[in-house]
Amino acid sequence: MEKKNKHIDRTKKVISIHDLYKSFGTNHVLRGINLDVYQGENVVVLGRSGTGKSVLIKIIAGLLKPDSGTVNVLEQDVAKISYQELEQLRLRIGFSFQSSALYDSMTVRENLEFPLLRNSKDLSREQLTQAVENALEAVGLSQTINQWPAELSGGQRKRIGIARTLIMQPAIMLYDEPTAGLDPITSMEINDLINEVQERFNTSSIIITHDLTCAKATGDRLAVLLDGRFAKEGTFEEVFASDDERLKSFYDYNFIT
Repeated sequence: MEKKNKHIDRTKKVISIHDLYKSFGTNHVLRGINLDVYQGENVVVLGRSGTGKSVLIKIIAGLLKPDSGTVNVLEQDVAKISYQELEQLRLRIGFSFQSSALYDSMTVRENLEFPLLRNSKDLSREQLTQAVENALEAVGLSQTINQWPAELSGGQRKRIGIARTLIMQPAIMLYDEPTAGLDPITSMEINDLINEVQERFNTSSIIITHDLTCAKATGDRLAVLLDGRFAKEGTFEEVFASDDERLKSFYDYNFIT
């Protein structure tokens, strides 16, 4: 699926990160991160394994606290709001885990119903079924509704994980290594799905990856994380037109044509 010029509203910041630092003991992971994400935009945070990409989105989701700096998500300071406010904010953030995080003891239907039953107590059986069917249709897997996760391929599990996130109608999607462990064809399908979700639901997204094919296919803008800071931001072409030898070596090592 070819990316199109979508409705990115550059007057509205849905995520705004300023001067963010995070260390674990003597390991200084994030060293002054600044990033804005606009309404309707896919931003790819690109970097090698262990550079702090996943730490960044865990801080955005309120799963980790920063050492210093500010992280505003949907106009709320994630580090300062109450636990109850954070729980409400998380309902507006879809988190697509690298592992898909499906419950093996539940069918696909039950996996998708779970967040609705937990957060929307007054839904009827008919409303639950309609929501599940809509979410599965959005990821092209309506036929799997009564299957078990163990019966699904890796790519199908990724799609179901995204469907379970979409069922809560989030404003923001956070994708953690969405193509990790997938073959090239399935990876392309997941890239297409990320773009379809963005266009269909007008989500704003951060996509964490070290896969340059994924970055090129999904990113309206790339931010390359090196040595705890963003070394370069821009479109795929702008980032890799740089004379920075670190970016050139990253491209030469990773890019799949």
